[in-house]
Amino acid sequence: MLDLCLVGTGGMLPLPSRFLTSLYIKCQGHALLIDCGEGTQIALRKAGCSFKSIDLICITHFHADHISGIAGLLLSMGNADRTEPVTIAGPNGLCRILSGLMVIAPELPFEVYVRETGHIDTPISLGAMKIQNFPLEHRIPCQGYTIEVPRAGQFLLEKAQSLHIPMQLWSHLQKGETVSAAGNQFTPEMVLGPARKGLKVTYATDTRPVDAIAEYGRESDILILEGMYGEEEKLEKAKERTHMIFSEAAHLAEQAAAKELWLTHFSPSIADPFEYKTAVQKIFPNTVIGEDGMKKSLKFVL
Repeated sequence: MLDLCLVGTGGMLPLPSRFLTSLYIKCQGHALLIDCGEGTQIALRKAGCSFKSIDLICITHFHADHISGIAGLLLSMGNADRTEPVTIAGPNGLCRILSGLMVIAPELPFEVYVRETGHIDTPISLGAMKIQNFPLEHRIPCQGYTIEVPRAGQFLLEKAQSLHIPMQLWSHLQKGETVSAAGNQFTPEMVLGPARKGLKVTYATDTRPVDAIAEYGRESDILILEGMYGEEEKLEKAKERTHMIFSEAAHLAEQAAAKELWLTHFSPSIADPFEYKTAVQKIFPNTVIGEDGMKKSLKFVL
């Protein structure tokens, strides 16, 4: 199971009714947070998300509304008696940015590891989750993230029995482990069918539409994209500021063959994002207008 919470949906600055955009994902006891603007720890608490369990924080880029809340969140995690290390990943230059932000949080009861991710880096493993970064188009270096939970093939009982593999080893093979018994070595490929469809969530904000979003977000269960502006007449403004409007995000979801689109990162000028729901659903029917604290659980299809 993959539990998602859209912690906030605002862009640029927090509003009384809208926290800054952030995504919380939890799977098998491990939690991931994407972006951490001002007040994110308050939004997490309001949404009922445990910040103590966050093992990895992924940053899309270094504009304040996406990173300025890091020190406060880490201090809150420390006050919640966390002692396990936390990893923060983001574009090149992350170490320099964090060295400035962390001046106000010099003493934490846990280690903080920093991982600068290049253009397209090696995926990060977090429990069952695989997190892959990919490049976006913004005024400064920016990246999106695809989170996948792979699913192994079905266990083939008859094959295991024909190979005389002891029953106590079956669970290890199902987990992808190679095992040995009576001088023989058995690999998962011997007893597992073709890999089955896993779970996939893709997140991209603060960007113009780029092919990488459709490529890395292909067939996502949920594609989370920014909708900085709802009005079609603000397209030129979006281009100038390297953002997207609702309709552009909907076309990307269609191009990616996503199952569901969540819109977020709304401009403070948008009083009611739902005003544009009907128009955008004409392009991509399964579009959801994001709301602070919105949650969903994804499960494997049997």
